[in-house]
Amino acid sequence: MALISSSGFAHVRLTVTDIARSKAFYDEVLGWPVVIDSSDRADEAAVRESPEQFYGGTVYQTPGGELLGLRPVAPSGQRFDSENTGLDHLSFWVDSRDELVTARDRLDAAGVTHGEVIDLPDSGLAILSFSDPDGIHLELTASLA
Repeated sequence: MALISSSGFAHVRLTVTDIARSKAFYDEVLGWPVVIDSSDRADEAAVRESPEQFYGGTVYQTPGGELLGLRPVAPSGQRFDSENTGLDHLSFWVDSRDELVTARDRLDAAGVTHGEVIDLPDSGLAILSFSDPDGIHLELTASLA
């Protein structure tokens, strides 16, 4: 028996170096509604240190109801490294493999560097990888069924 009974993720928050740049990227790529936004005051020390002000960040609501937050506290010029302890990548569901192909083409047209659509038949999934402006690895995932 598990120690904790949880029904899933409530939110994920990513640490970013430049909130305006990251917000513009996630607005363009994912287009989810912003539910909390303190980014216009991210340079204020009292805001950056305040959980009530969401550390000067932005919070999006996914179509499934979970939250994705951006927290602007990483030093300028720092890059994400998936080989260190912590996050490896963050993956988002899309409806079909065809949606992965469409997403690949749209990312390409927007100048966002990405991988190819990869089928993983043993797991029944297909994926498309890309990264945000801080190098955080992102992925789109679709069922092959």
